Amino acid sequence: MCGRTACSLAADNLRRACAYRDRRGRRRQPEWVRQERYQPSYNKGPQSSGPVLLSRRHLHQDADSSERVLMDMRWGLVPSWFKQDNPSKLQFNTSNCRSDTMLSKSSYKGALLKGKRCVVLADGFYEWQQHSGGKQPYFIYFPQTKDAMDKEMEGDEEWKGWRLLTMAGIFDCWEPPGGGEMLYTYTIITVDASKDVSFIHHRQVTAGKGVAGMPAILDGDEAIRKWLDFAEVPTQEAVKLIQPTENIVFHPVSAFVNNIRNNTPECVAPIELGAKKEVKATPSNKVMLGWLKSSQEGSPQKKENDLPKWKSQFIHSPSPKKTSADVLQQWLGKQGQPAAKKHKA
Repeated sequence: MCGRTACSLAADNLRRACAYRDRRGRRRQPEWVRQERYQPSYNKGPQSSGPVLLSRRHLHQDADSSERVLMDMRWGLVPSWFKQDNPSKLQFNTSNCRSDTMLSKSSYKGALLKGKRCVVLADGFYEWQQHSGGKQPYFIYFPQTKDAMDKEMEGDEEWKGWRLLTMAGIFDCWEPPGGGEMLYTYTIITVDASKDVSFIHHRQVTAGKGVAGMPAILDGDEAIRKWLDFAEVPTQEAVKLIQPTENIVFHPVSAFVNNIRNNTPECVAPIELGAKKEVKATPSNKVMLGWLKSSQEGSPQKKENDLPKWKSQFIHSPSPKKTSADVLQQWLGKQGQPAAKKHKA
């Protein structure tokens, strides 16, 4: 499942990070809808709002369906058919939608068949590993290239910073029975966890319980284009994109993130496994920690040009020969800690 995310980019940088090419090959940035409602955060949970991409045609019927807009929506889908006057009265959890039931459950089926597909944006998401001493949180994200981290952002038209995690979602629009403002909400589609992530969040398969889940991640702009362009790509084709991915990396973070009220850079900062609860500024991570603390000063509003200058062990380049777990084991080895064991399938 996906129950907590981080999305800390400022609104303007978020727009730049979502640049794409339209049907004519023109480079574009999605326009914001209700930008003033967007609040960056290192610790987003269900019922909070978050940024999503969707086709402009959902809002303007004569628009090119390949054009994208950014919109702040509430996490936790409220079906358009919900009849009560308060969406909080919805009696079931709709923050995640299992891929194997999304075309059968009434909460999601109608919206999905109408093409209400969106891409949920985040720096990454959190997962908790159960162990005898409690739960150990991890931050999971796309591999980041060293070149991107070293680029100066000021004046650059093309985004060279953090690569956002792009998760497949379904959205819907609910109108209060008595009239009032339309409420846009979304759910994140989940799939069975990839081998690397299953070692973090492994559940024994028993009757009535599924296997460990993770968000359905859309890796690359072509996958994003097909998922969003509902006028050109029918549902039956789009759902083929919903697959686990191995192209992710992760690191352990402090239990500080466990409290949803904690919303500072410490939530995503790497820690040494086996160390005390507070984040220890070792030679390998104090550069990152310094950036996180100075760029925010306790606030989720980052300066637009700030970028983390991570050392090499935090910069992972995609490689078909090296999985996320391999990268993490290498990183842990450099810290002088025992390498994490892979979960055996």
